[in-house]
Amino acid sequence: MTKEKKKKPLLGRFSSIRWAMLVSFSSIMLVALLIFLIIALNYTSNTVLENAIDYSSQLITQVNYDIDSYIDYMENISSMVSESSDVQGYFFGENSSVAESENQRSRIQAQFSTIMEGRKDISNIAITTHNGKSMVNVGNSELNKTVDIENLDWYGAAMNSEDGIALSSSHVQNAIRSSYQWVITLSRALTNKWTGEREGVFFIDLNYEAISTLCNNNKIGKRGYVFIIDSGGNLIYHPKQQLIYGGLLNEYISEIMECETDYLELPDGDDTRLYTKCTSEKTGWTVVGMAYTSELLKNNKQTQLLYIMMAIILIVATVLVSVGIAAAITKPVEQLRDAMERVEHGEFANANVEVMVNNEIGSLTNSFNVMTDQIQKLMEQNIYEQKQKRKSELRALQAQINPHFLYNTLDSIIWMAEGKKNREVVLMTSALARLLRQSISAENELVPLIQEIDYVKNYLAIQKMRYKDKLEYEIEVEPSVKFVQIIKLVLQPLVENAIYHGLKYKEGMGHLSIRAYMKETQVCIEIADDGVGMTQEVLDHIFDQHKIDSSRNGVGVYNVQQRLQLYYGEDYGVRFVSSPNEGTTAIVSIPASGGEENEA
Repeated sequence: MTKEKKKKPLLGRFSSIRWAMLVSFSSIMLVALLIFLIIALNYTSNTVLENAIDYSSQLITQVNYDIDSYIDYMENISSMVSESSDVQGYFFGENSSVAESENQRSRIQAQFSTIMEGRKDISNIAITTHNGKSMVNVGNSELNKTVDIENLDWYGAAMNSEDGIALSSSHVQNAIRSSYQWVITLSRALTNKWTGEREGVFFIDLNYEAISTLCNNNKIGKRGYVFIIDSGGNLIYHPKQQLIYGGLLNEYISEIMECETDYLELPDGDDTRLYTKCTSEKTGWTVVGMAYTSELLKNNKQTQLLYIMMAIILIVATVLVSVGIAAAITKPVEQLRDAMERVEHGEFANANVEVMVNNEIGSLTNSFNVMTDQIQKLMEQNIYEQKQKRKSELRALQAQINPHFLYNTLDSIIWMAEGKKNREVVLMTSALARLLRQSISAENELVPLIQEIDYVKNYLAIQKMRYKDKLEYEIEVEPSVKFVQIIKLVLQPLVENAIYHGLKYKEGMGHLSIRAYMKETQVCIEIADDGVGMTQEVLDHIFDQHKIDSSRNGVGVYNVQQRLQLYYGEDYGVRFVSSPNEGTTAIVSIPASGGEENEA
């Protein structure tokens, strides 16, 4: 029985990766082009234009409906006024008393005032009758006596219409004295209820505020607009009416009136105008929307942009696929690179890389792992040796108590004993004992600052007894820094340096002050003397290694600085401020944390 032959992966069937990638990318691009072609064939400019025409028609129909509603509202106002008993009584009542007639007139004026105050689109509201009575607006206007109102078109249209209502086209209203406005007049014939005859007209002059708002709020495109014409082809409203009357703009009104369809296209230079229209059965007005086909067909450009976007998306998809394939190939190399970056930053613990392939990259990865392990071991060994060296230096410093200082102290004790100064002998011997006990203590390298201060106090107690006429000192330690950890034996060498190099050569009494305080995230210890001071040249070379004074204690400020920076880092240590004949201040700075992280 033959074994089933394992199938090779798709990309493995090609003789090279180049061919595999080429075939893959070509297939993807072919699919992308097919999708692009299907979209291009099904999304044509004719479809876009038809959608634009449908949208314009719906918009114009809505405007027409809104205008009909507006005219209905105005007709309701005219009906309410004309059928009012006050209007009938005041204008046609013959038996009314003077007082009653005045009351009726007042109520009519109040009604007119209410209507005009609530409607900013009403320019005039008035009643005129055959018997010579009239009322205009709120009583502060009157009819133009030079105009025969009964001969005006809107007046005759209302009197002769079947339902007694007429709606004029736009015109200049000259029936009102000292008022000549472009308006649309809604007129209603007044019927005398006693005679049954039409004996007057109630009319409302409408300005263009409401109509222009309805039209301007429904623009078609950026350059399109909406206008209104009556059944005779006269303009009712046009947003560019002044340009048309001035002959600067031509509108195809006759073509629109003759067109039997709801839309038509007419040339306009390099562009084409698209007119859509809707005629109202109520008013006989035709609402027309004008738009430029170039704007309406911008959706066609959007379609082309859509095609481009689809192509870009497909290209991006192809790139992503290629990136995925490349990532699969280069993943071991990237892992090795990341491991090297970790090694650069000293992270050896997680530097080993898993060997995923058995090729040249796998061999290189294995060699890298071996190398990092060896480097880590060497670094650990070096750290251990440096730590031991630092501890040895500390022990050496602890052992370097100045024999000359010890000899002078013991000689002073003998001298005071011979002079029977027993109290001074006891004090000096006690201070020396405490000093020696602290210096040879086998405690940890770090001690509380207060303990280091006590060590300095014992040292100064001895020096005070030796130089009682030349040394005064004071020590001030803030409570917040008393228990901050500090490495041993860093203050005493600086105090000794201040005495032997600053105060010893000063004439008269010398003063030494020690102050420890917190400054932001650091603890500062100042050791200040008012001795002879130092020049700038001496300050510039104070940390030079060859300046160690072996005749004193073999330590010097160089070793103190080295120990501080070795333990706490280069941002900490000791610095000096000095002026000749004014004194010297040594400032020791350590972290407020005490440096436990450095010990770790």
